[in-house]
Amino acid sequence: MELDLAGMHKLAAEQGIDAQTLDDALAEAFRLAYLKMPHAAKHARVELDERAGTFTVWARDEIPQEPTEDNPYPEPELGPEYDDTPTDFDRVAASAARQTITQLFRQAADNKVFGAFAGQKGKLITGTVQQDAKDPKNVHIAIGDVEALLPQREQVPGERYRHGQRLRVYVVNVSRGLRGPEIIVSRSHPELVRRLFEREVPELVSGAVSIMAIAREAGARTKIAVRANTPGVNPKGALIGPGGSRVRAVMENLGKEKIDIVDWSDDPAKFVAAALSPAHAVSVQVVSEKNQTAIAFIHEDQLSLAIGKEGQNARLAAKLTGWKIGIESEEKRRAMEQLSKQTANVAQAATAAKPAVQSAASAKPVAQPASKPADKA
Repeated sequence: MELDLAGMHKLAAEQGIDAQTLDDALAEAFRLAYLKMPHAAKHARVELDERAGTFTVWARDEIPQEPTEDNPYPEPELGPEYDDTPTDFDRVAASAARQTITQLFRQAADNKVFGAFAGQKGKLITGTVQQDAKDPKNVHIAIGDVEALLPQREQVPGERYRHGQRLRVYVVNVSRGLRGPEIIVSRSHPELVRRLFEREVPELVSGAVSIMAIAREAGARTKIAVRANTPGVNPKGALIGPGGSRVRAVMENLGKEKIDIVDWSDDPAKFVAAALSPAHAVSVQVVSEKNQTAIAFIHEDQLSLAIGKEGQNARLAAKLTGWKIGIESEEKRRAMEQLSKQTANVAQAATAAKPAVQSAASAKPVAQPASKPADKA
């Protein structure tokens, strides 16, 4: 069989495959194909001749050795090499060469894709929705010539994806799969919100403002804790932008999802109070710093706001701070405090009155016995 090795090397070079890699792969493919032939020798190697455009199968037979007293089961030795290239090997060799080249080219293409996207993990990218009738649960996102996967677990509940729609997604993972590189993207990841704000807020890129924590229930509400690293910078104002332009630009990418931006603090009580926004916490009592437990006291007319619909606001505040937060009425706390004071006053008055009663009892005069009348004469 004649091989156009020069042409193969040229095609391989265009795909980033060096000539030696191609030659080694072809030689191994021919060797494995030869071993499947009838009466093939167990030990063989394949030598390629680029100039002649041919290949040769060099085989070696096993020569049994006589057993000895010291070595009753000797290993056979290999005889000299000889040309054992099958005469009817052209069709088999052509099939092996075709499969090898196809596999190498596919691996090279996969390596290019993997190399291009390996550095995109944790970043924001834009793609086009491609619906797949065979895979209705997952959404396929075309990013140039590559297709990423938006699995059901990374989708936003209630969000609809239309074929051809331009969509910003967060790259969760890039890995090598059985069918090539697998690029998993997300619409529900909390870091998606961070990346969207970094596109709109220069202060985040420059480091003047930092996002310290994010708690998100995708499709419903997100809470973000921010702090300023530069004196004179308003961190919340930087994210909101003039007239709310920056936060609106982010929300346009998130549909109906609401965003709360609060001040971060290293004081747990202050951070918990801020995290319960838009409700106003009158005070926060730190129950245990070790167990990260606190109680926030809220006016009764804001209790429902602090708890939120189905407990959403309180739940997000707990995620944002990492603390277990109890919410109690400020009015009830004051009433209990007043009752405790009254009880203490009564007890104190009773304690003060007890010695006076005892003194009065001790000062009472003792009655004298009546004198006996004198006997008459």
